[in-house]
Amino acid sequence: MTIEEIYEVIIVGGGPAGLTAGLYCKRAALKTVLFEKGLIGGQIAISKDVENYPGVEGITGFDLAEKLVHHTQSYGLTCIQQEVVAVNAGSPFHSVRLANGDLQYASALILAAGGSVRKLGIPGEAEYLGVGVSYCATCDGFFFRDKTVVVVGGGDTAVEEALYLSKLTTRVFLVHRGNALRASKILQSRLMADPRIEVIWNTVITEIKGDERNVNAVSFENIDSGEKGELSTDGVFIFIGYSPNNQLIPPEVRMNERGFVITDEKCETNVPGIFAIGDLRQKFANQIVVAAADGCIAALAAAHYVEMQKAGSPHSY
Repeated sequence: MTIEEIYEVIIVGGGPAGLTAGLYCKRAALKTVLFEKGLIGGQIAISKDVENYPGVEGITGFDLAEKLVHHTQSYGLTCIQQEVVAVNAGSPFHSVRLANGDLQYASALILAAGGSVRKLGIPGEAEYLGVGVSYCATCDGFFFRDKTVVVVGGGDTAVEEALYLSKLTTRVFLVHRGNALRASKILQSRLMADPRIEVIWNTVITEIKGDERNVNAVSFENIDSGEKGELSTDGVFIFIGYSPNNQLIPPEVRMNERGFVITDEKCETNVPGIFAIGDLRQKFANQIVVAAADGCIAALAAAHYVEMQKAGSPHSY
């Protein structure tokens, strides 16, 4: 039996963007529900430290996620751990279909599905996942205590994870395809000052090798010289960015060539009443504070949209 419910706002995704949107929607007294298929709190819940969220010093990702959840709960936001399998644009209501078959309708949809780790797509990456290949140092770093690891990437996350791993391992090789890191200057300074970390520039990993149970080496190639070689390692940690989780985006919604949703300054898509926020949206920087700001903006814009719909006014601002 299909159960149908009509809301004023439906939020898909329970990370910092979605939770902030939920907080502001409830403050606007909107009938709102948030659906999240995984852990409420999003990817920051598995992050070790968050050092750049304004006004919050020295907090773990898990603790910050917990505070966000509790804050939304204090306003009575309904958060349901259920997977959304389809999103459809409509009039006067948009709709989402849940994995259990239920249909939910809303005047406004706020899509906050986030992103997924980008993979290298090289031999050995999938084969050794969980037995030497990881996308989360805080999750798996303990298993590489007093060993040698390779970190792939050059952004904030890669450098943060390399610094974290250097406290556990004997040696960290940071392999970056460029000749300059993209990470913030303060993180770069910490990295360069750490004697356990060595940066290998202008280099890509071409294969991850091992035996039947463990990783024991990576093959690499220097982009400039074409020189190839092999580096002994016990583990490979990959942090090369995220791809947007855009599988649920309705076909009417415009995306850029990389699959990120294009929005205006209100985080609204080209389809009235459908908003995209957080790592799903095309923008300059992906940071927790930016995701939270997206959530605030989209919720305020959604509240205005809902009021205009109730009044029978044309969609305008």
